[in-house]
Amino acid sequence: MSPLRHLAPMTLAAALFASQALAQDFGVTDSSGTAQAAPVTSTQSAGNVFTFTLRGGVSAAPKFLGSDEYEAGPDLGFSFKHLRLRGVPEIGGDDPWADSYGWDVHGSFRYLGKRDSSSDSALSSLDDIDPTYEVGLGVGYTAEQYEAFADIRRGFGGHEGYVGSVGIDYVVRPSDRWKLTLGPRFIWANDEFLDTYSGIDPDEATTDLPAYDPDGGLVSAGLQFGARYQINDLWGVEGAVTWDNLQGDAADSPIVDEGSNDQFRVRVGVTRVFNLRF
Repeated sequence: MSPLRHLAPMTLAAALFASQALAQDFGVTDSSGTAQAAPVTSTQSAGNVFTFTLRGGVSAAPKFLGSDEYEAGPDLGFSFKHLRLRGVPEIGGDDPWADSYGWDVHGSFRYLGKRDSSSDSALSSLDDIDPTYEVGLGVGYTAEQYEAFADIRRGFGGHEGYVGSVGIDYVVRPSDRWKLTLGPRFIWANDEFLDTYSGIDPDEATTDLPAYDPDGGLVSAGLQFGARYQINDLWGVEGAVTWDNLQGDAADSPIVDEGSNDQFRVRVGVTRVFNLRF
């Protein structure tokens, strides 16, 4: 199925959603699945300020790891920008669109949707997999012309394994409003993750899907291109295209559709700045 016919109405809905989402609590993500934390400064100013951004949009991704069919879904994100409280050190800067250079420690979040075996006849013998929320921490470094990160997350729900991801981007700013990024992505996971999404238990096995017991290791290696355009002080548009090539035991799983080692993901959404003063 092609999810592209859903993009226009879903993106419009996301824009309306983002403008009303002040009281909502979203997953902490950016284009790499990471929320960048701003460095601490020593500036002291009167008045309390809390600045953050919310992203709302639409994404298209494989129906399951190794699938050659794609489906549309939401793209939501939160990013902390600035906090100033009376009597304590100030965190971040006044410009929510400016990058914070240097090292940071950040939260990392990723959502993996449910795998419903009834939706694909080839998987009818396999157990369903519940949605998974991956939560963890990471470190990053941002410079004028490059950004790098390394994250580790634990799954809750469909899988309870550990997943690590690293990436580095080359950054280009054609103008004050544009930011373009391009760089490699690598994802590792332990046995429990691979058993959940790539393994086949003996009681699930069929002639077409023989029993398979994968080991943890490198899951995928790929490349991501990202773009962000600042419309004005409050609004922006951003998106990313990611290519992942399945590796190791993940690529060898009988669940992977023929010729589907290459997995693509696309997301596009609008970003809104919120500046709370109290």
